[in-house]
Amino acid sequence: MAIQSALEELSNLLGQRLSRSKSDLDQHGASETHFPLTPPDAVAYPETAEEVSEIVKICARHGCPVVGWGAGTSLEGQAQAFSGGISVDFRNMNKILRLSPEDMDVAVQPGITREELNTELRATGLFFPVDPGANASIGGMASTRASGTTAVRYGTMRDNVLGLQVVLADGRIIRTGTRARKSSAGYDLTAMFVGAEGTLGLITELTLRLRGQPEAVTAAVCAFERIEDAVSAVIDTIQMGIPMARIEFVDAATASAFNAYSGSEMPECPHLMVEFHGSEQGVAEQAETFGEIVADHGGKGFEWATKPEDRTALWTMRHHAHWAVMASKPGARSIVTDICVPISRLAEAVNETRADIEASPITGPILGHVGDGNFHSILLFDPTKPEEEHAAEDLAHRMVERALALGGTATGEHGIGVGKLKYMEAEHGDAWDVMGQVKRALDPQNIMNPGKMVRGN
Repeated sequence: MAIQSALEELSNLLGQRLSRSKSDLDQHGASETHFPLTPPDAVAYPETAEEVSEIVKICARHGCPVVGWGAGTSLEGQAQAFSGGISVDFRNMNKILRLSPEDMDVAVQPGITREELNTELRATGLFFPVDPGANASIGGMASTRASGTTAVRYGTMRDNVLGLQVVLADGRIIRTGTRARKSSAGYDLTAMFVGAEGTLGLITELTLRLRGQPEAVTAAVCAFERIEDAVSAVIDTIQMGIPMARIEFVDAATASAFNAYSGSEMPECPHLMVEFHGSEQGVAEQAETFGEIVADHGGKGFEWATKPEDRTALWTMRHHAHWAVMASKPGARSIVTDICVPISRLAEAVNETRADIEASPITGPILGHVGDGNFHSILLFDPTKPEEEHAAEDLAHRMVERALALGGTATGEHGIGVGKLKYMEAEHGDAWDVMGQVKRALDPQNIMNPGKMVRGN
């Protein structure tokens, strides 16, 4: 009854921008991975921060859950309404509000996607560097503290969000941070909301740091006989301080999937995919040094992509890795998991994970942004065979245990959602309880994305 009462008020506020159609509900209840369809009770499409505030105030009066929705590309169930309630879809809040090229920053609404933003920035000589692969919304990227292929050089969302406008659980609209590049004024509330997965409030505006488009860009792909050789080349590259813009790893199974899905002709063995940004001379020097490192580790088959269209094809293939792997086993479902470890333990983590998967009854290609110690596995299982799903769950569990034992984290970029909630205590100890105290202080009714991030919420 409480949710129905909230829906009546929301309908009066939003009219046709409150949807209860089955197609809308199913779209906002779906996951790209293994989580079951979990539709919300309704989908709201606000157009201003003030409308978001009114939506939240109505939901607070009736104890109705509120879940933010961007592009729906999260992988751990962050945007699914497992407790029912309202999905707040930000697709109509997708504008650039202010662009300041001289300060290299921009203010945007949360629904704009990273590709839309960079298209608008082309004429300025600037770009927003965080690239998680999916064409995710900027608000969703901030909420999950996304990173991706370029994080090794440009950092994650944590490093590129200067300030936020947030609607809290009681409907208040607050601002965090400033446009200054640094501040010593009070708690860092911006950092608290970045990565909170909508459990503390809904982000309605973001001020982002921009970067200059590099003078020269070149990319390459090279092959290795063994996983450990490729990973060792990554470690040496990072430890030598070569400023890579991207350095990605794919194993033999992923290379095979690329060939079938994208029509490429990669040898079916481990590969590194790299990109350099800088001046013409700097890029040439970086590429030469990297080539020497690769040769020392038995790398071969260097293929350079200096033309923009060739680089686009290379990174499009990498960004479509999930779909390429899924296409390699029609009808399969997946547990897509990631871990991140100190760079010195990366080879150990990858090798043990590969051995674990090879000893299991399922397949699980490995790939990732290994330049910062982060890698993923797409664990494929037949949904009609419970034993395969259990094997995938067990493999994902052992990956996390291994990461924590090596001084790493349960997730480098996919986030917690519901999929990795059970690892929070092991990783954070008493600090997890502190997170719960923050949640209860800001959201005492537990209406903001309940069931995510903290204990028993």
